[in-house]
Amino acid sequence: MEERLAYHSSFVTVRTPAIDTLTTGVRTLVILGCHQQATARPSLIVTGPAAAGKTTALLHVGHACHLAHTQQHPPATTTHAPVPVAYVLVPPGATAKALAAEFARYPGIPVTARMPQAQITDAVCHTYNKVGVRLVLIDEIHRLNPRTTTGAETTDLLKDLTERIKATLVHAGIDVTTTALFSGVRGAQLAGRASLVECGAFPARLGKHEPFRELIAGVEAALDLRAHRAGTLPRHAAYLHQRTAGRIGNLTRLIRQAAITSILDRHRTHHQDVPWTRSAWTTSPKPTTAPPRTSPAHPAGSPLPFFSVLQSSRRL
Repeated sequence: MEERLAYHSSFVTVRTPAIDTLTTGVRTLVILGCHQQATARPSLIVTGPAAAGKTTALLHVGHACHLAHTQQHPPATTTHAPVPVAYVLVPPGATAKALAAEFARYPGIPVTARMPQAQITDAVCHTYNKVGVRLVLIDEIHRLNPRTTTGAETTDLLKDLTERIKATLVHAGIDVTTTALFSGVRGAQLAGRASLVECGAFPARLGKHEPFRELIAGVEAALDLRAHRAGTLPRHAAYLHQRTAGRIGNLTRLIRQAAITSILDRHRTHHQDVPWTRSAWTTSPKPTTAPPRTSPAHPAGSPLPFFSVLQSSRRL
């Protein structure tokens, strides 16, 4: 049981058009920037609403890049393994020094409070180039505001890093095209050097296709539930689209929670001494918009079907 719980907790990454587009774009820009010596390298910006799968796409591409690089260039020794990919999270209200410290944190560069920003930046650029970083993933980029003095200095630091680090930068943020990040001279420079990759909500229908139903089928295929019947979730695509607003993050979180609850519920049925019950994990009432059940009634004490657990889970 523990292995199945761990599997549904981490789960798998479902390939989406945004991930395919980002993968192709990153591969192209990494090759393009390998031999570029002057000026800032072109970058990518992943944008879209919250829970649209931006960070998931970012990490998936970073993992794929790391695997591809290590396969092509296996480390000669374990003590000096290359670091082809770095991940940086922009802190709220980040100053230029704080962001430089975040860049330093990933490879483990020691930073003290008394170190000036220029010294930290020099150490970051030297270390990133020395260990062979080829791709830098920068998440939560929408937290930067170039209209403020602090935000302008932080944005200038990013521009400086793109020129000094021999790597491709990929940014991700919530609806960055509508934020101050693209305003003014600095915003124009960023927009001119970056290509946009949209991670939006999946429409219920697009011409003759049903993108959200296809997404549900992909997520369902990855489930590891013994009593679940394949094809159950796609039949309720309309309900799930209304419940999740068509966003992959909401959908996968909802299904993962229901899967874990189902496993615990079935285990409790056969092992009455387990303290976890379905009511302890799902306290919200069933939504009134839920479609009628198509599965037969179950006797008291038996585990509920997976979709029934999903309906009764906490609303997003």
